[in-house]
Amino acid sequence: MLTVVLECQDQESELAQTLSVLVAGAVEGLVSDVIVLDHGSHDGTSRVADAAGCRFHSQWDIKDIVRSARGEWLLFVEPGARPQAGWIDEIAEYMALNKAPARFTASRGYRRPFFQRVARTRPPLELGLLMPKNQALATVKSGMRLADFVRGQKPRKLASELIPSWVTRAR
Repeated sequence: MLTVVLECQDQESELAQTLSVLVAGAVEGLVSDVIVLDHGSHDGTSRVADAAGCRFHSQWDIKDIVRSARGEWLLFVEPGARPQAGWIDEIAEYMALNKAPARFTASRGYRRPFFQRVARTRPPLELGLLMPKNQALATVKSGMRLADFVRGQKPRKLASELIPSWVTRAR
């Protein structure tokens, strides 16, 4: 089973888009719970999380969040990111056969502008991070932000593509 963790601030519509894609994973029995970590949103982020049945935290310690995750694997993604077709089967198979962290492949249909690709200025969670809960617990430190936690990982690449959150913001 998989716990999805999203960190956001004033990203109501982006959160709704990501959660709508995750519903299929819940229906298939892959996604056991979703945790939304909020940084003081002033929009309807908390209402969207509540309506979708997510656990919503406005104050937290990342180590406690990881410890409380129901799934044996964790998927960290940005609000607005959307896994593409086939992600459920691939992640289920990957979790059954591997113990190493992994990331999605960048969507071929939504590429960053040339200079951003050359400069490699990709945000740490742009392609998500899938990892076993026990590895996350061994790595995470109290007070850490998700972006800091993700930077130290050396993940494998999944074949499944992810439309990154910046595409949602650009529209």
